[in-house]
Amino acid sequence: MVMLKTQVEELLAKALKENKKLFLVNFSITPDNTIKIVLDGDEGVNLKDCIAISRAIEHNLDRDEHDFSLEVTSAGAAEPIVMARQYPKNIGRKLVVKTATENYEGDLTEATEKSITLEWKEREPKPVGKGKVTVQKRKKIAISDIDEAKVKLKF
Repeated sequence: MVMLKTQVEELLAKALKENKKLFLVNFSITPDNTIKIVLDGDEGVNLKDCIAISRAIEHNLDRDEHDFSLEVTSAGAAEPIVMARQYPKNIGRKLVVKTATENYEGDLTEATEKSITLEWKEREPKPVGKGKVTVQKRKKIAISDIDEAKVKLKF
């Protein structure tokens, strides 16, 4: 299994080098040689991308040497964001972000390698008098402080 994993890693690295807009989110091989590859892309991932990566791997492995099954998928819309590289393509979308101390929900307005910025509106008591006023909130969060971030899907 170690040899199969090494072969797949090399083939995957080569295939991703040929298509630089794609990147690896997760890679695993189960004891029964089920190879699972989860991809994401700076501009998303389409079916052709998954097929191309699948063929680059499958056509270069010897089925007589290894009995395996291969699954190449894109990171699902409901899956958490796990890499800094995934944030920029989600600018303009609503995120739910959990840190060790607080939870935030807002529109992703900026994303760098080190931090993200969320913006949202919130009702607060008026500084003077009765009633509430709507204020614009903005929070910069270090990516290293994020425990979980998910895109909030609208239906």
